Amino acid sequence: MANIEELRRYKHVHMIGIGGVSMSGIAEILKRWGFKVTGSDWASSEITEQLQKDGIPVVIGHDFNSLTTANLVVYTAAISPDDIELQKAKELGIPTIERANFLGLITKAFENTICISGTHGKTTTTSMVSMCFLEACKDPSIQVGAALKAINGNYRVGNSEYFIIEACEYVESFLKFYPKAEIILNIDNDHLDYFKNMDNILQAFIKYVKLLPKNGLLVINNDNMYCTQLHKYTFARTVTYGIESEKSNYVARNISFNKNGFASFDVYHNNFFYATIQLSVPGMHNVSNALACIALCDTYGIDKADIKSALKKYTGAHRRFEFIGTIHGASIYDDYGHHPTEIKATADALAKKDYRQSWVVFQPHTYSRTKMLLDDFAKVLTRFDHVIITDIYAARESDTYGITAEALVKRMASFNKKAEYISDFHDIVDYLKSHVLKDDIILTLGAGTVTKIGPMLLESTQNPNN
Repeated sequence: MANIEELRRYKHVHMIGIGGVSMSGIAEILKRWGFKVTGSDWASSEITEQLQKDGIPVVIGHDFNSLTTANLVVYTAAISPDDIELQKAKELGIPTIERANFLGLITKAFENTICISGTHGKTTTTSMVSMCFLEACKDPSIQVGAALKAINGNYRVGNSEYFIIEACEYVESFLKFYPKAEIILNIDNDHLDYFKNMDNILQAFIKYVKLLPKNGLLVINNDNMYCTQLHKYTFARTVTYGIESEKSNYVARNISFNKNGFASFDVYHNNFFYATIQLSVPGMHNVSNALACIALCDTYGIDKADIKSALKKYTGAHRRFEFIGTIHGASIYDDYGHHPTEIKATADALAKKDYRQSWVVFQPHTYSRTKMLLDDFAKVLTRFDHVIITDIYAARESDTYGITAEALVKRMASFNKKAEYISDFHDIVDYLKSHVLKDDIILTLGAGTVTKIGPMLLESTQNPNN
């Protein structure tokens, strides 16, 4: 059980931006621990509605009434320093703390916080590890970056010393945590609006590795050139895994894929056969994610039968190549991929499936990422049969980069690939309905609002007059 005495002085916690994936998970955990929790968010969503159903009051807009009685205010990094609710808290002398710092206090309360990090694959691998610990009846607490069917949400409050958590590198928030074990899946050139260059990203991961205690565990991907350097910066035990790197502690061999693109492969541990693993999620990248999970769970003493069973049961987290439904005999999928490396992994996974043609709707995520990686986006999107580009999703940014969705369409044309620019989602739905055929695959791709298109397509067939 977590030792939360340090947090007990905050009987009432008020959360600004409570509708975020991580913030909502924290809110639910605090409520389960007996804290009074209130919050506000700028917009209503499925998450805010669920919080209210669970007895956590949420105000859309600003909530000064709840704020005035709070002992602590937690806010997300997306909240502006001049936000009037945050300013009011400071005016009233109520302590304020940014989300990552507060989550760090929660990780400190557990004797065994297991952090899963890396530029790509965090949510999937956190989900896989969580499934294995649940299968082995370890009763872990969990916080993951997407809804996981096995826990009916993105969090779980257990009664053990295990806390399995997705640890994000953006703005170096993972440096606020207290890890006992770390999985580092890969290091890539993302979040350049903050990090500026690859060396700064690597330095952040080096600082993160240094947080491990001597009796801790570091699990690293030997197929990633940046990860292979990290063992030099910790006294913790290091365990490696890889597909291409045969000298890793855990290696996947004899990999094959079925018609759904799901892999079956043999795992060798220190060159001895360990087990044959079957996955229920597509793509070679998920073989790598599963290896990371196996390396950690086996080192933690989880029985291989439980690992095999859990990985077979895992059918994916929300928005990770998630099946949405069918229209005109075509399958609709939704994926969170918003970086060229992630899109490549999705394209590779798609290539393992049986289908006629692919129709991809891509929504670029942030102006800075689109501008800095424009060529990489254009090249990787040529992998799909038909591509629709919609407007850039700004997220936390202002439109000051001089980049547009049309620029990506033009850059793709320079690689001899025609793409359609369509701004309005209803127009995209109409376009797809008039073009897709039986056995095609429709894929919505991006970290923003593009996820709405799949359900809009399904609704349009149920209500053709809409």
